[in-house]
Amino acid sequence: VLSSSLPRLVREFVAQNNASQIKHVIQILSQEFALSQHPHSRKGGLIGLAACSIALGKDSGLYLKELIEPVLTCFNDADSRLRYYACEALYNIVKVARGSVLPHFNVLFDGLSKLAADPDPNVKSGSELLDRLLKDIVTESNQFDLVGFIPLLRERIYSNNQYARQFIISWILVLESVPDINLLDYLPEILDGLFQILGDNSKEIRKMCEVALGEFLKEIKKNPSSVKFAEMANILVIHCQAADDLIQLTAMCWMREFIQLAGRVMLPYSSGILTAVLPCLSYDDRKKNIKEVANVCNQSLMKLVIPEDDEMDEAKQSMTLPAEPTSEESVSKPETASIGHTALNQPLSFPCSSERIQVTLNLDGIVQVLDCHLHDTSIGMMTRIAVLKWLYHLYIKTPRKMFRHTDSLFPILLRTLSDESDEVILKDLEVLAEIASSPAGQTEGHGPSDGSDVRPGPVELHVPARAGQLSSSGMKALECSPSTPTMNSYFYKFMINLLKRFSSERKLLETRGAFIIR
Repeated sequence: VLSSSLPRLVREFVAQNNASQIKHVIQILSQEFALSQHPHSRKGGLIGLAACSIALGKDSGLYLKELIEPVLTCFNDADSRLRYYACEALYNIVKVARGSVLPHFNVLFDGLSKLAADPDPNVKSGSELLDRLLKDIVTESNQFDLVGFIPLLRERIYSNNQYARQFIISWILVLESVPDINLLDYLPEILDGLFQILGDNSKEIRKMCEVALGEFLKEIKKNPSSVKFAEMANILVIHCQAADDLIQLTAMCWMREFIQLAGRVMLPYSSGILTAVLPCLSYDDRKKNIKEVANVCNQSLMKLVIPEDDEMDEAKQSMTLPAEPTSEESVSKPETASIGHTALNQPLSFPCSSERIQVTLNLDGIVQVLDCHLHDTSIGMMTRIAVLKWLYHLYIKTPRKMFRHTDSLFPILLRTLSDESDEVILKDLEVLAEIASSPAGQTEGHGPSDGSDVRPGPVELHVPARAGQLSSSGMKALECSPSTPTMNSYFYKFMINLLKRFSSERKLLETRGAFIIR
């Protein structure tokens, strides 16, 4: 009866333009059949709704909500045969309506994402046919509502089910391939989920995810000016520390590109980046690839620090802040974004062109990370060397700001002289020598806090002649006035501490004394 008289009846109502009768027919099929308590009635209702849709033809678009909802309800039926008939019915409804189903895309996607993980192979097969049809419709249409879809995608991307993950990635690949759909704008919403899927146990899913991430990265390189680098920086920082090698390597490669493409936009995230990158520099040959990319990230980030960073925020701070901000506070507010330094800060909307943005370097967070790594006795030699290179670089580029941290750094720099590696000691001595000879250390308020007498009044900043000699009055004169024409008060502090160290650690004196003094 359904297959013969129903389509004829519906076609008559369409010819008469009798919308109320059409709705009445659909309502009976839904309420009394498709949503019935009896399985046979439900099956009949599903077949009837599909037949009704076919009879409506192009007019089915006017009744899609009423046609689709009862079918989707049957997706949750306990009977796998009913779920299969629901797939078949929806396939026929969507096939007739084509682009008219797009306003209902989210509910269709939601239903399909659940069927993708269905335990019954027939249901899964049916859902795949429907999925392919829907992908064809989205690909050929220019009316896809991406903004409305993103929240659902963001939620579903965190599924742990392999089939659901495969379904999600397949849709991301389809959306990436459509020229009119700009998924890159919404990448910050789904990037974390993509990296999580990259750690899936299935090789096939990992490969699909690699391809999707690779496509995004290609697009980023092509259009860097439209990329929200700052919103994704912390996501990369987290995944650069992943235990999974593929996730870590991929995230590190992205970080390398971000630093090179976005430049100083990445500076507010330096402490987080260093936390992720520095330990990788001591990896052995088993993780050689990660180590090499981490090294490029480290070098590129270092180059972003410029001498202007020593003065850049001074005038701004004196006007807007009553005192120097603490390490927890945000130093700069480019446009409307407030940027902190820690790796755990929430991502922020941030304009992307590095030329348009004045970024203030917040040194506190960086020094905190470097200091922490230097205190960690378990870290490798290459990481310790990199930390010391960073400190040296910062003392060269931003000496005035760095001297605020010198008193807190000095003890660990002295302890590092006992390191097992000659190369580490050499780098350590370079940092100490720069501290002891820097003109910035001769300004008022930057002397060591050990009770030494510091020359009163501001001292003119100039590069001293390195060949100057100690005055003939010797150590007594030094004690009275530690700052000499060639060295600031830290030279005196360093020498006294070194001699004490040699006195208390005879082994250091015997094995490294000559090396250090030389």
